[in-house]
Amino acid sequence: MSDAILALMAGFCLDLLLGDPEWLYHPVRLIGRWISFAEKKLRARGGNLRRSAVLLTLSTVLLTMAAAAALLWLLGLFGRAPRFIGMTLLDWMGIAVTSMAKEARGVEKALGQGVEAGRKQVARIVGRDTQSLNEEEIVKATVETVAENTTDGVISPLIYAALGGPVLLWGFKAASTLDSMVGYMDEKYRDIGWFSARLDDVLNFVPARLTALLMCAAAFLTGQDMFNAWRIVKRDHANHKSPNCAWSEAAAAGALHIQLGGTHDYFGKPVYKPTIGDAERPARRSDIRAANGLLYVTSLLAVLIIALLALIF
Repeated sequence: MSDAILALMAGFCLDLLLGDPEWLYHPVRLIGRWISFAEKKLRARGGNLRRSAVLLTLSTVLLTMAAAAALLWLLGLFGRAPRFIGMTLLDWMGIAVTSMAKEARGVEKALGQGVEAGRKQVARIVGRDTQSLNEEEIVKATVETVAENTTDGVISPLIYAALGGPVLLWGFKAASTLDSMVGYMDEKYRDIGWFSARLDDVLNFVPARLTALLMCAAAFLTGQDMFNAWRIVKRDHANHKSPNCAWSEAAAAGALHIQLGGTHDYFGKPVYKPTIGDAERPARRSDIRAANGLLYVTSLLAVLIIALLALIF
């Protein structure tokens, strides 16, 4: 098994054990600072913002990959062990199982204190307006976020790390950060963010579908309804403006027998989204724990498959 795969396994274990400590200055923050700086400069320069969008995206992704490659090269000058440690740490910081689960648990805990506390907590992890959400809507928003981030926060990073080590993983993380910051379709970001949004769609295309399959298997292993999860995936996987988000959301909705999606307010304006799943019952707080269970088991299945393929090939 190669150093890249061994480092990935080690980094995944570190994530399960430590998550993202609050004291650690996460590399995504550096990427975010570059995006903000570059966007401001490109807007001030004027001209065609759709062309600037390509420059913003490529510069962010390539600079991030170059930085990761340079760091590993420098560590490699001191030997194989320092380079391996560097690879492990970069993989660890590029995977977000425990941090996502922690945020979701925080929403469940906050709901125990009241709906207003739940609204404030869920606002940390969703893009929609939260000030008027009721408890069931807060639970649904949390389940949606956990399901969606199982793809772009865990499965995609695992796949790209397995294919190209930490350098490719962090290229993906840069694209994902771009999408979260400028990949919107409103008037402000439509032109400057279109290329970032399309790149994120391309990079998550295969991982999103693999996540749905793995999440159906995870539903069986966690005592949820695997067959209904698969039924809803087949039926509702296209019920989203994104070509990727509904795959994992459909698996979660089907596994839990709840309905996700629908119209919500973003930046004060209603945005229509099709529903995903069947409203067989109201969503309840325990669904957040169930969604976290799907997150953990889906991630473990992905790691096991990667390790098995690495041993075979």
